Amino acid sequence: MSDLAIVLLLLAAAIVMFATGRPRMDVVALIMIVALPLTGVIGVEDALAGFSDPNIVLIGALFVVGEALVRTGIAQRLGDWLVKRAGRSEARLIVLLMIVVAGIGSFMSSTGVVAIFVPIVLRIARNAAIPAGRLMMPLSVAALLSGMMTLVATAPNLVVHGELVRNGFAGFGFFAFTPFGLPLLALAILYMLVARRFLGRSDAPTEMVRRPALGDFVKTYGLEGREHRFRVGPASPLVSDRLSAFDLRGSEGVNIIAIERTGRFGRQLMRPRAESRIEAGDVMLIDAQSPQIDIDALASRYGLQRLALGNAYFSDRAEEIGMAELLVAPDSRVVGKTVVEARLRSVTDLAVIGIRRGREAIDAPVTEVALQGGDTLLVIGPWRAITRLPGGAERLIVLNAPIEMDDVAPAAHRAPHAAIILLVTVLFMATGIVPNVVAALLGCLMFGLFGCIDMNAAYRSVHWQTLILIVGMLPFSIALQRTGGIDIAAEWLLATVGEASPRFVLATLFALTAVLGLFISNTATAVLMAPVAIALAGSLGVSPYSFAMTVALAASAAFMTPVSSPVNTLVVGPGNYRFFDFVRIGVPFTLIAMVVTILLVPLVLPFTR
Repeated sequence: MSDLAIVLLLLAAAIVMFATGRPRMDVVALIMIVALPLTGVIGVEDALAGFSDPNIVLIGALFVVGEALVRTGIAQRLGDWLVKRAGRSEARLIVLLMIVVAGIGSFMSSTGVVAIFVPIVLRIARNAAIPAGRLMMPLSVAALLSGMMTLVATAPNLVVHGELVRNGFAGFGFFAFTPFGLPLLALAILYMLVARRFLGRSDAPTEMVRRPALGDFVKTYGLEGREHRFRVGPASPLVSDRLSAFDLRGSEGVNIIAIERTGRFGRQLMRPRAESRIEAGDVMLIDAQSPQIDIDALASRYGLQRLALGNAYFSDRAEEIGMAELLVAPDSRVVGKTVVEARLRSVTDLAVIGIRRGREAIDAPVTEVALQGGDTLLVIGPWRAITRLPGGAERLIVLNAPIEMDDVAPAAHRAPHAAIILLVTVLFMATGIVPNVVAALLGCLMFGLFGCIDMNAAYRSVHWQTLILIVGMLPFSIALQRTGGIDIAAEWLLATVGEASPRFVLATLFALTAVLGLFISNTATAVLMAPVAIALAGSLGVSPYSFAMTVALAASAAFMTPVSSPVNTLVVGPGNYRFFDFVRIGVPFTLIAMVVTILLVPLVLPFTR
């Protein structure tokens, strides 16, 4: 049996395993890494070459970049902006998501854009109660289409541009791809608005026990109407004095949950401490423990101006202020004491705002209740304080943490630094001052230097299964070239369509490039097909630009399988997709992209020289 036949058999076996989903995709990739060297077609070094591929390092680094944006809250804020603009409309959300992703991807790696947006989309899907599968496919399609927007958007564009230059032509301009990318993006948005109904599988994994949300705590403990927001006036007696001098909890029956103060980067949330000093203009978030408290009289007495409230019980500050239920162990030192006597706020940095005994919440002010073993305490305060609750004599056990805790940005105060670092990284990538992988690694180092991410979080953020899958498929490109499979395909193309009409040649070029992209990277596909396209144009006596552009566009049209592009691979797990989800959604849109290409390319780039 010839070497080419062996390689094709292995490739067919991999496709069958991918299609059936057994074993999982990264295991299939490992099998191929082991099997290809055993054929003798390529060596072990070639089989493992993907681990040293700059693109693999780039993808890994961009996972870290995405995690830094999540940890600093930038990802959440972008997601909140999308949700705010889209409201509860899934259709509007898809439209905005695809436009934003395609726009950002026009100037940086589409794989990197997806790596950054996956956690954002997961958060949006969870908060809006939309199956993640209905948003992940639009995300990957928009990222692939971003490669059709500018010259630097994706590597195949630069490969085709370089081949033109090597053949003595001027090459493409920076925005030469935009006339094709924009119409395809518009069609893709319309297409996904229809195709989304076939996505979002009903058997997607869900949590066996529903975790409570902050709103559930508000209802259970009857917190509605207890929250107040006041601005401290310049004549207030609180100004410039310590909070301990007033003992508002003991004398007035109110808890200061947090203090908002204007800082260099906008409003900052401060934790109230006994030694904290109030400044004029500060905003105090206050919990009134009893409905008998005369809030208006309190405001008049202390020179406070009542402000409008946001969402229920300060949930608009959920990125900084959290709640949790704590169980009082029978041997806790707090048993028999009130929360004031136990000095729980001083010890935990959290304020107790509710007590539940058995199934019922206690109506009395928490400062008057002697705690018993088995009581459940509802506490509020900084998320960081909740995550580091002490053990020791307090013996307070975290019973329930709300689902919003998953969205906590532990380095939110570093958001301005992260935004600047991201901008610098994108500029490096867009201008080509340094290679993309170097720009991404520099970004990772700067994120670490400024405290946006630590090493443990960086290692955890890398999705190793995705990297293994990509690395395992790269050796097929080498094997097909070594065995002459690519040359045979190119010669067949020249013999088959060399005398056909130019538009028919464009259709054939697009189809062949897209099919090759199913098995090898789109960059390798562009390397192999660009010379063929230019040669065909020469034999037909027409301009090479339309032929070269067709190859570049087809290389980015990797919609048909989850292994056609790393962009697709990244959304397989989060979207809970099967192999055939990409086939049934991607194949029709690839045909649409081919028709648009055949119609538009000759109009924008005429065949005449």
